[in-house]
Amino acid sequence: MNGGQDLGGQMGFGPVRPEEDEPIFHGDWEKRVLALNIAAGAMGHWTIDESRHARESLPPADYLSFSYYRIWLEGLSNLLVAHGFATPAELEAGAPATPPLQPRRVLKGADVPAVLRRGFPYERPAQAPARFAVGDGVRTVVMHPPHHTRLPRYARGKRGTIERVSGCHVFPDTGAQGQPETAQWLYTVVFTGPELWGRDADATSSVSIEAWESYLEPG
Repeated sequence: MNGGQDLGGQMGFGPVRPEEDEPIFHGDWEKRVLALNIAAGAMGHWTIDESRHARESLPPADYLSFSYYRIWLEGLSNLLVAHGFATPAELEAGAPATPPLQPRRVLKGADVPAVLRRGFPYERPAQAPARFAVGDGVRTVVMHPPHHTRLPRYARGKRGTIERVSGCHVFPDTGAQGQPETAQWLYTVVFTGPELWGRDADATSSVSIEAWESYLEPG
């Protein structure tokens, strides 16, 4: 969706100033928020893309002013309410008013290191041949979906070249809507700087993005 998170190519936000020797967490509460997101996601009631959409759906003024883990906390709160695990009043009170729903799965603390090391594979068997090959010219579609998508605004309606064919992977746009899982071919597409940023861009620069097949048309 075209939310506060999709800032690629926008001006007026000032320079990026990395924090020197930045710690992984700035407070213990951030550790708890990360742990809660991992545990809640492991219950199996929503996908990683639905959780991304929950964060991206925050009002832009909130998204741009909240800290990183505050965004994660607000997104998780919205997911818990949407899936019936809590009400806004219960979250405010910090205690359940009625017996909670039972999750499909429970991630035990002792299992967390092995689960995180194993990761979460999203590659799937292909149901049809890839439409594009390395070296093909393509154009990205112009779209403005109300849900999560991995095609950023700055790269829509632009011409690029297939740089890599990466196999068939879970399609995030349907997963973000809670629909049954689908999968599409995934490509790395490279764009020139001037194609993305106009004639004043560095002619020697380029940007590569990962794009699912339905994002692309022959170009």
